[in-house]
Amino acid sequence: METARLLTLLLDVDRLAIAGALAVRPRATEALIEATSLDRRIVLNVIGDLRSVGLVTVDDRGIYALDHQAVRRGAREAAEIGIPMDPVMGYGMTDEERTVLGRYFSGRVLNDIPTQRAKRLVVLQRLALEFDIGRRYTEFEVNGLLGAFHPDWSALRRGLVDEGLLDREAVAGGNLYWRSGGRVTDVPPG
Repeated sequence: METARLLTLLLDVDRLAIAGALAVRPRATEALIEATSLDRRIVLNVIGDLRSVGLVTVDDRGIYALDHQAVRRGAREAAEIGIPMDPVMGYGMTDEERTVLGRYFSGRVLNDIPTQRAKRLVVLQRLALEFDIGRRYTEFEVNGLLGAFHPDWSALRRGLVDEGLLDREAVAGGNLYWRSGGRVTDVPPG
């Protein structure tokens, strides 16, 4: 996959919406239309674009899925061509932490989840800033927020809970999550 073409494709808000919906879970055309509120024609055109670069697959039932391995390959290729970390990702972090984040982020994409706990904690601390204090999030919302950074949102969600940065409560219909730790900044990062 050509990295420049992939990045150009994902800069379009409609393509990003479709990719984001598929990052959460595989869906049929009707479910994509409902999840994104986009016109059927736009959804079908975007699916064609994303399939042409190998980001989306379709099964024999017409269910589209994001190819997480292709996303990871694209992120690694982008990192190799030297796309620097978006400065927003360093917001609210120390100089040392920004250095660590710069090793793992290309733009706003987390290329790899660090295996070393100290580095992983820096990444998780930064991701925790994406969650508003006092707000409760559904698991779907958490997955969507984290999926924008890395396709393995479940590992990130688990890490945030394990490190005490998010807390979780089982409720009817799923889990609710909220910020329970991490630093507080004056201005939101987004």
